[in-house]
Amino acid sequence: MRIFKFGGASVKDAAGVRNVASVLQREGTENVLVVISAMGKMTNAFEALVAAYFKDEQSLKESLKFIEDFHKNIIADLFKSDANIHTKVNHLLGELTGFMAQNKSDNYNYVYDQIVGFGELLSTTIVSAYLAETGVENNWLDVRNCIKTDSSYRDAQINWEETAIQINTNVVKNTLNITQGFLGSSGTETTTLGREGSDYTAGIFAYCLNAESVTIWKDVDGVLNADPRVFSDTQLLHEISYTEAIEMAFYGASVIHPKTIQPLEQKNIPLFVRSFDNLSNKGTCVGKGSKINPEVPCFIVKKNQILISVSAKDFSFMVESNISDIFEKLDKYKLKVNLIQNSAISFSVCVDDKYDLFDTFYDELKVNFKIKSYKEVTLYTIRHFDQQAVNKIREKGTAIISQINTETAQLVIQ
Repeated sequence: MRIFKFGGASVKDAAGVRNVASVLQREGTENVLVVISAMGKMTNAFEALVAAYFKDEQSLKESLKFIEDFHKNIIADLFKSDANIHTKVNHLLGELTGFMAQNKSDNYNYVYDQIVGFGELLSTTIVSAYLAETGVENNWLDVRNCIKTDSSYRDAQINWEETAIQINTNVVKNTLNITQGFLGSSGTETTTLGREGSDYTAGIFAYCLNAESVTIWKDVDGVLNADPRVFSDTQLLHEISYTEAIEMAFYGASVIHPKTIQPLEQKNIPLFVRSFDNLSNKGTCVGKGSKINPEVPCFIVKKNQILISVSAKDFSFMVESNISDIFEKLDKYKLKVNLIQNSAISFSVCVDDKYDLFDTFYDELKVNFKIKSYKEVTLYTIRHFDQQAVNKIREKGTAIISQINTETAQLVIQ
């Protein structure tokens, strides 16, 4: 079985859905499982709906209407007249409004997962119906019946044994399966695997089905050595080893989700990153082989970071007990560490504040430590750097911290 993953950009409008159908017809649909994300920027729209649900009742109806109109406009463009697709979409929207009316929980992360997941359910329902309309038979599969997780809402951990059983039970062989990315379930509750988790979903299915390959279809030609929205003169990387892809994803490269690669490496399943607009381009292959081809500096950018510098109030050394205390609180407040640097009297980390818990972390840590923080800084990571590449980043602002090892240079720029 081959696994295909299409992100939000590939199904952002009716033309995108038609193009996905064209890609599938050209690439073949037998024994293929397709993972699809929410349409366009709908995950952002659903996040706005969650925010309105908790904080702004006046805009709740407006947010919901925006989501409903967006999907129904696409349906109107795709289907001449099909009451069946309208019934299915209205049923999903009814489930959504029913949850918001009946929910008693004030746990933001739980509510987030129950609401935001409707983006994927709507997109796959529409794509599946359109494929059937154009003569492409397919099996719509609720991924929540397949991927089983714990109840760590917004960052659920996979129960691999149960997931493998459910995937092999529910996936229909020798046909085209359409399912959702990003989602799983704990008991009867929806969970999510973290933003951009649809790539990971593809990796999970590939591992459990011993797939032939995984292809991630993007709006770029493959994995580039830098984000073309930030850097000019980017280069296509034709080959990347599993290890290199893991390193790049760990440092924040957005083309491949960090958790995607390891399940594939375990079973030597190749991953292709290809353009859904340029099918003649072979794109990038991630697998065994050369570390990176061509070997050029690769730039990874993480914006909106917080740099924290911590020292002891009594000017004593920053020893293991101090650092252990800091890491305990970083874990407690879910601050993802992207860079670490320490000296005898200070300890610095650059973090993501995904859950908006930094201020609480800061207030608790300042009881025992002196803290200096820099908000909204940018972390640049350069894999396979040279001096010219480092100089290019230094031109972007003041480097508060720089750190260099054999393969990687990192600079925090203010």
